[in-house]
Amino acid sequence: MINNPEQVVEETIEGFLAAYKRSYQKVENVNGIVRRDRKDKVAIVTGGGSGHEPLFLGLIGEGLADGVTLGNVFAAPPPTNVFEVAKAVDAGKGVLFIYGNYSGDVLNFGMAVELLEMEGITTNTVLVTDDVASAPTERKDERRGIAGDIFVVKIAGAAAEKGLSLEEVTKVTQKANDHTFSIGVALAPGTIPGATELPYTLADDELEVGMGIHGEPGMERTKMMPADALTDKLLEKLLAESNLQSGDEVAVLVNGLGSTTLMELFIVNRRVAKVLEEKGIQAYDMDVNSYCTTQEMAGFSITLLKLDNELKDYYSAPAVSPYYKKESIGGNVYAK
Repeated sequence: MINNPEQVVEETIEGFLAAYKRSYQKVENVNGIVRRDRKDKVAIVTGGGSGHEPLFLGLIGEGLADGVTLGNVFAAPPPTNVFEVAKAVDAGKGVLFIYGNYSGDVLNFGMAVELLEMEGITTNTVLVTDDVASAPTERKDERRGIAGDIFVVKIAGAAAEKGLSLEEVTKVTQKANDHTFSIGVALAPGTIPGATELPYTLADDELEVGMGIHGEPGMERTKMMPADALTDKLLEKLLAESNLQSGDEVAVLVNGLGSTTLMELFIVNRRVAKVLEEKGIQAYDMDVNSYCTTQEMAGFSITLLKLDNELKDYYSAPAVSPYYKKESIGGNVYAK
């Protein structure tokens, strides 16, 4: 449901601001949005390609990001976008960039950092690398960022709201990323506006374990299986990577990729909860929603954030955006 493939990003932002203009405003001449209630603290900026909504747009708000910058569908935002958004939110305490580990984003955000340094604005960067299917353990720094963005930005936003320095916010944000583990599965592709062909194909009885949020190849293509068997398969990989043990605590996100219903996601979450309980791992908090999507891709991802007392404190802090609200543990609901 679009007008013109060349205008989807601009019109998405127009529609977002029509609904939420009391809280947010557009950065002049670029595809970026900032909070109106910016504070005297470290500024948090996130962003990436469009097509993953509500990712990025849904992460701007109190206790989350101060600004977001959007590129075209599945494409990194230009350096100018990043630069202008960072300038708009900088309060003199520095800017922390948080984004997924993709070559285009790394290049363009990196160019913006150089421009900001010329303006005397201090920045740090944390790359989100939670996708355990995208590189082996010995090359963890090469992994992609997927739904783990939600947890990493949440921790960063809470640390910044507390008034920590740029170095302190960066340190706890990096820790959050290092404690975040995700894996997804695709059952059918999403479409790209204006494209005449699907980015890949899957047979009706096939699924791909570990497929990335742009259609990057996964670990294994296999036959369809019941939800419990598939959930067990994903959790086996996650638990091995995270080294979670009996007595540990986690925050859990079961995330839909675009067209998967809440009914299906709750069925998956039911199995996640049961497996964690059997292993003596406490689910400190669970969220079931579609936060990091791939247009209308069918499938889901599971994210585990391994908590300690420090991360639990920041995770539990209030956070509110157009799509996310956490007033207390267990308080995740849709909210304007």
